Amino acid sequence: MAEKRDYYEVLGVSKDATADQIKKAYRKKAIEFHPDKNPGDKVAEEKFKEAAEAYDVLGDADKRARYDQFGHAGVSGAAGNGGPFGGGFGGEGMSMDDIFSMFGDVFGGRGGFGGFGGGGHSGAKPRPYRGSDLRVKVKLTLKEVATGAEKKFKLKKYVTCEHCHGSGGEGANSLETCPTCHGSGTVIRNQQTILGTMQSRVSCPTCHGQGKVIKNKCKVCGGDGIVHGEEVINVNIPAGVSDGMHLSMNGKGNAGKRNGIPGDLLILVEEEQHPDLIRDENDLIYNLLLSFPTAALGGAVEIPTVDSKVKVKIDAGTQPGKVLRLRGKGLPSVNGYGKGDLLVNVSIYVPETLTKEEKSALEKLETADNFKPNASVKEKIFKKFKSFFD
Repeated sequence: MAEKRDYYEVLGVSKDATADQIKKAYRKKAIEFHPDKNPGDKVAEEKFKEAAEAYDVLGDADKRARYDQFGHAGVSGAAGNGGPFGGGFGGEGMSMDDIFSMFGDVFGGRGGFGGFGGGGHSGAKPRPYRGSDLRVKVKLTLKEVATGAEKKFKLKKYVTCEHCHGSGGEGANSLETCPTCHGSGTVIRNQQTILGTMQSRVSCPTCHGQGKVIKNKCKVCGGDGIVHGEEVINVNIPAGVSDGMHLSMNGKGNAGKRNGIPGDLLILVEEEQHPDLIRDENDLIYNLLLSFPTAALGGAVEIPTVDSKVKVKIDAGTQPGKVLRLRGKGLPSVNGYGKGDLLVNVSIYVPETLTKEEKSALEKLETADNFKPNASVKEKIFKKFKSFFD
């Protein structure tokens, strides 16, 4: 963990600076590193938080005295290490909005640095309602994964009220400006903190951030602007999706109250198991069980693919554990970059029971030199076995 800088050094003031000098120094730093002035600049954001932490200590007489005597250890429970605001500055427990609200008396809330951010919360637009998301599952065969598919869903959801066209009001002039927030959607809240009285803007309790209230509620939807309904939605599933993947359709969830923003439709992909093929990302694996005569003599066998079968030549003397690669016979990438392969893993079938004639024939072959594994074959088998543990 990086060592904390001296708080006086952070603000650029001397140790005998007055309270007003410290306050002015902090305001200067805050303006310099304000997030609206430095969009996307992580270094500036950290310096902004560092200045806020320094002012939290040096701006309070008691904490400043402890800091002057004991350094950072004297205020470790009050500022950067989980003090009264939980989590400290710059950590997960302290957001930028927390800092803006804490020091609102210094620079007038977020945006109060001479006009950054469009004038702060006083110029904020009323916040529209957002509908909730909907979640559905879709089961796909391996063939549908390979080619893509179109699925149709009949969803029970909230839809816009046709009677009031989503406004929630009865009649043309059913909405009026909220008398509490005067249309801004927010109100000022005073809060007592260790730094004194702090001001912050919160959502208006009367209109819930909408800036408007309804005089005459719609008799169909009761003022919400939404009602229970159904909608049939066609979903195009791209090729190459995988089990557990989430797809999203913007705006196809529940309608938002009073012509608000609709939620999204989230689609969970469930992949049905194929009877013969095993998926490994974009590759497919098929376990081929050969008879001993075919492995020894060679021949041709049929291998299943996603949508058909292909013939594969088996060389004479094919050994168990050999992998045949059929390029391009796997699954497409969901991003559209190429296709995987079909890997054929060769195994040799050994019968569990034999007739007298079969047993006699094998006993004759057992003593033949060609049926005894030589040193090179043993070495190959050992290397394959060893590779499983590497």
